[in-house]
Amino acid sequence: MSIKIKRIYDEPEKFDGKRVLVDRLWPRGISKEKADLDLWLKDIAPSPQLRTWFSHEEEKFPEFTEEYMAELADDPLKQKAVDDMVLMGKKGTVTLLYGAKSPTINHAAVLKQFLDKKSK
Repeated sequence: MSIKIKRIYDEPEKFDGKRVLVDRLWPRGISKEKADLDLWLKDIAPSPQLRTWFSHEEEKFPEFTEEYMAELADDPLKQKAVDDMVLMGKKGTVTLLYGAKSPTINHAAVLKQFLDKKSK
């Protein structure tokens, strides 16, 4: 299974495979054409409460990771989206797109880790 993560603000590339936006909110300043999406999975994003609490503060990231992984494991809508992503990843490359500034302190990095474990 090949799952990558990438900022939605980075240029699309042919080796991105399926491009899936995993943010609940549409990223500022990006047109639908420029995004070049195959899918927008809002349901797989962290809950609004968790996202608001986290606020991309680095010191909260370990607890955020734990809470978001629990949401991914327990929420039926998220479980369905996870299963769909695993299936998609088995068929080819999937690039998870996110709008956060940090390439490591973001929910897409946590989601990739969760999907990698789930696919084994």
